[in-house]
Amino acid sequence: MKFRVALLTATVLAAPFAFSHAASAQPVTGMYVAGGAGYNIADGQKGKDVFINRAAVPYEGRLIFHNGYAGMASFGYGFGNGFRVEIEGDYIHDNLAKTSIAGTAFKNGGNAARYGAFVNADYDFDIDSPYLYPYVGAGVGWQENRLDYRSPYANFNKTKGALAYQGIVGLAFPVAYVPGLSATLEYRFVAVAGSTKYHFGVSGAPASVKLGHQYNNQIMLGLRYELYTPQPAAPAPTPTAAPMAAAPAPAPARTYLVFFDWNQASLTPRATQIIAQAASDSHTAQTTTLDVSGYTDTSGTPAYNMGLSQRRAQAVAAQLVTDGVPQSEIAIHAYGETHLLVPTGPGVREPQNRRVEIVLQ
Repeated sequence: MKFRVALLTATVLAAPFAFSHAASAQPVTGMYVAGGAGYNIADGQKGKDVFINRAAVPYEGRLIFHNGYAGMASFGYGFGNGFRVEIEGDYIHDNLAKTSIAGTAFKNGGNAARYGAFVNADYDFDIDSPYLYPYVGAGVGWQENRLDYRSPYANFNKTKGALAYQGIVGLAFPVAYVPGLSATLEYRFVAVAGSTKYHFGVSGAPASVKLGHQYNNQIMLGLRYELYTPQPAAPAPTPTAAPMAAAPAPAPARTYLVFFDWNQASLTPRATQIIAQAASDSHTAQTTTLDVSGYTDTSGTPAYNMGLSQRRAQAVAAQLVTDGVPQSEIAIHAYGETHLLVPTGPGVREPQNRRVEIVLQ
């Protein structure tokens, strides 16, 4: 690998860390826009069926390119669970270096440009890291392929369209100082399906060439911005105790916290121990009601979180009944991602917010 290619690669790989500073990685939720630019490495294109003046025996040829550049812009939607869909426009440009026809190589001028649109499907992997989100994607679309060719034997500028496909492997680095903004680093493989045939002239004689699959390897650096970043609900104020009368006050309410794994409503062994203690204390204390309130962190959508908090509260209530607490003494509440124990931004996995509170009244 040439030194300048190695230097460019190292710079592109290191750049996102300059933008990322302990931001909280989170699934993309809602609409977003993205853009990027980078380095394009075009494979040599094999020329099949090169006919000059309708020769009975076709020649074989090959176009060799210098490495060029590529850019893209997209508009997409994230579902909050890792899956995204997007519409993308792209542009790829490479200069021609030389041509080899029938075993004879010669330099020529010109360039190749490809531009068009893709429909992509992407998936973000949550690796429980506060600094990055890896993702993969694939897309299909249409590319216009313009070939500007100049040599002592032929000059032409032709554009042909063809189906195309691409694969994407990337990393997203949330930018701490701008909520919803992430730096992205991607490798892309972009290919034109099938072959593309061009008609031109060589020294006044009619000629044609059929170029095979056009393969491009890209390293791209970009930015992605979520257009709507939901804000978490403000934590509920801590209830203040009512003034106590001069007479002996009743025992203060006892609170027990039961924590859950991420996206789970099943009880852990530690959770069953805490519930058993709450059930035992409710028998010895003068308890009239057990308030069972479920909560979640801010990962996931508000609607999903409300249902998850309800399932958690019901799981705790069922265990209390198993431990001897009458069903009639249990009041179940679900608050979703509101009333956070630890205030956070949206899409954050905070273990202390994934809880059920048991309050003995």
